[in-house]
Amino acid sequence: MQNTNLYQENYSKFPRTYQLKIDLGDENLIPENDSVRLMNNICDNLDYTKLMSTYSKRGRQQTTNPVTLFKIIAYGNTDGKYSSRDLETACKRDINYKWLLNGEAAPNHNEIARFRSGRLVYVMEDLFSQLTLELEKLGEIKFKHLFIDGTKIEANANRYTFVWKKSTGKYSLRLEKNIEKLIEAVNIKYCKFYTKEAELNEILQFLMSKKKAGFVYGKGKRKSELQREIETLSEYIERYEKYTKYEHTFRGRNSFSKTDNDATFMRMKDDHMRNGQLKPGYNVTLGVEGEYIAGVNVSAERSDQLTMKPLLERMYQNYDKRHETVTMDAGFESEENYTYFEDKPDCIAYIKPQNYERSKTKEYKNNMSLRENMPYDKDSDEYTCQNGKKLKAVYVGKRKSDNGFESEVTYYECESCECCQFKKQCTKAKCNKKLQVSKKFILQREQSLNNITSELGIQLRINRSIQAEGAFGVLKQDYGFRQFLLRGNKKVFTEMLLRAFGYNINKLHNKIQQKRTGSQLFEKLSA
Repeated sequence: MQNTNLYQENYSKFPRTYQLKIDLGDENLIPENDSVRLMNNICDNLDYTKLMSTYSKRGRQQTTNPVTLFKIIAYGNTDGKYSSRDLETACKRDINYKWLLNGEAAPNHNEIARFRSGRLVYVMEDLFSQLTLELEKLGEIKFKHLFIDGTKIEANANRYTFVWKKSTGKYSLRLEKNIEKLIEAVNIKYCKFYTKEAELNEILQFLMSKKKAGFVYGKGKRKSELQREIETLSEYIERYEKYTKYEHTFRGRNSFSKTDNDATFMRMKDDHMRNGQLKPGYNVTLGVEGEYIAGVNVSAERSDQLTMKPLLERMYQNYDKRHETVTMDAGFESEENYTYFEDKPDCIAYIKPQNYERSKTKEYKNNMSLRENMPYDKDSDEYTCQNGKKLKAVYVGKRKSDNGFESEVTYYECESCECCQFKKQCTKAKCNKKLQVSKKFILQREQSLNNITSELGIQLRINRSIQAEGAFGVLKQDYGFRQFLLRGNKKVFTEMLLRAFGYNINKLHNKIQQKRTGSQLFEKLSA
């Protein structure tokens, strides 16, 4: 109280100054070339019919206009504000967000969070596709050269609440054996004929019907044999239901996190413990054209080979257009992906072979165990090893991948590796050396090698490194996007689309400021 009086006494000593105040308004405070104006103009051209259809006419009235709410969240992804609480604070303090609100009350964080994880999950892909088509109208995207790259981003999940498929299978098998022993003991004791296929709850009810006195618990209390049987069976039922639920949750994966069931444990480049630890995450694949993100896919696949086809099919479904060329790195090479482009003659694949860089080394060229270093006679269908021995075709079989793709494989075996001086360097097999060769894959790899080493192929590979890898570099390094905020595949996909939406707005704004609009490819620099 004394401090308050002292403050009032000191304050009264200073004379008041009266100044003329002019309210300029938010409109005059924001520059004409600000990115918020660009984003607002583009968002005004989008169709929000699907967004409005998520609201019921008789439902609770939304306090903030859904279109305005989307603009707030979208601009937050261009401005580096992603959490709902940061957006709430910005709407109260930041002039750009107030300008977007256009006189509406600032939404609270609960409203923003519910809108993002609820409404946008159903419409965000449509809004992002509309943005891509708007960029096409502006001449920024021409559906000509697409560059694909992938990375793994950590999920918003506990790193140590993992469930492994192999462990679950082992424990489930052990549980089944214990259940069989318990059923056998019950049958002998009560002269019953329960089988393994019997409902465990039925057996439990039968045991409960035998209960005459109450159960005892605590120290010094001796449990009856019936109580132990009932408690053991109850525990078995609980564990059986848990393992059954786990099996449904795996959905073809080898692991998942208890805090985010859609997240799969993968090896990340960012290893906080530096011991190759697996962390829960998602495999994010981007399709980039003209420096803009044109396609997004989020999956639980640990290998990039299985993420290309879903991305291209999703883009074709959204745009009904295919790119003239698709350029990828070695991580996407597979016979399945090569075969995918054979049915699409208007789309040429530029896939870097996995052995491209190694094939240039002296060690690779001197490795006598490799099929590539063995002379091949097409007429007799035979390979010749370094010792002059023939590797003849034994039989032709089918090989099925984990994805269900079948390829035809020819199996070769050397006529004799006995007493061969090069056997240790050539093979680790105790008997004769064997080869498994997909002739179709060899031809596809040779064609792809010709593509990437052409003049256009070299330019496209340079641009893939700049544009596709550059997009991930900006998202992860500049925007600090190292971990998802939301949980679940659908919500994570929505969050990724929002990040890509903000990235494209910033990219368009930067290209306008740098007067580089319309540019598609970077030219190869000559020395």
